[in-house]
Amino acid sequence: MAYQPEVDAEKCVGCGECVDVCPVDVYELQDGKSVPVNAEECLGCESCVEVCEQGAITITEI
Repeated sequence: MAYQPEVDAEKCVGCGECVDVCPVDVYELQDGKSVPVNAEECLGCESCVEVCEQGAITITEI
């Protein structure tokens, strides 16, 4: 099973919480926004979704 994490750049405030909580380093801060640079590593655990107070992250099963 594979997962596709996405970050809504309009909602992201660049707090870095998703970077800190992700167990497989999917996210990286670039230009003050979170970017899923290793999306293929996503486990679908949704830790990032839960920690994002802005509701900027979604994970889709693909």
